[in-house]
Amino acid sequence: MIAIIDYGVGNVFSLSSSLKKIGAECIVTDDVARICGAEGVILPGVGAFGDAADKLKERGLDKAVKDLAFNGKPLLGICLGMQLLFDRSYEYGEHEGLGLIGGEVRPLSQYIDGLKIPHMGWNSLDLQRDDCPLLKYTHGGDYVYFVHSFCAVCSDGGDLVATSHYGADVAAVVARGHVFGTQFHPEKSGEVGLKMLKAFVELSRQVGKKLC
Repeated sequence: MIAIIDYGVGNVFSLSSSLKKIGAECIVTDDVARICGAEGVILPGVGAFGDAADKLKERGLDKAVKDLAFNGKPLLGICLGMQLLFDRSYEYGEHEGLGLIGGEVRPLSQYIDGLKIPHMGWNSLDLQRDDCPLLKYTHGGDYVYFVHSFCAVCSDGGDLVATSHYGADVAAVVARGHVFGTQFHPEKSGEVGLKMLKAFVELSRQVGKKLC
């Protein structure tokens, strides 16, 4: 069972539909007990970092997510959900993140010049590591779908799994232990995205079940 965290800032329908398409059982919930009982957890998100961080805290989900991650349960943050995994964001002010991956989130405009923001559309992946279980079925050059105006900057280069070039090399996939993040939307990335979700489900079944 995969739990998709529902905290009011994610398009959870397309994500749950994609998981069902690959035969994975999933629930969309903000119930801490059900989230903690899942084999793997997905943190989606669209919108503003500060608002999303506040909504997680209001529901007590920030502590639950951190506890799960520290205990080794597979966790996948998608788009804004990935950015929330970092220490902080400078999106319209300074906001504290979950601190599960070292680094910060900054405006794309600081790194690119002359290109449209938000970065929206299909871009290819440049793999920086070949040992990430989330990319078990993914290859360098595979195309995925992005929609974002801010980007994550890792403080430890070892956490950077894949980049995508959009005027500069932008963090596309990050990982530390069983905590993963994708700046793009796997659920909107066709067969490549479905295979990535499949890899996450397989890992969750292997690892998460032992922790339930």
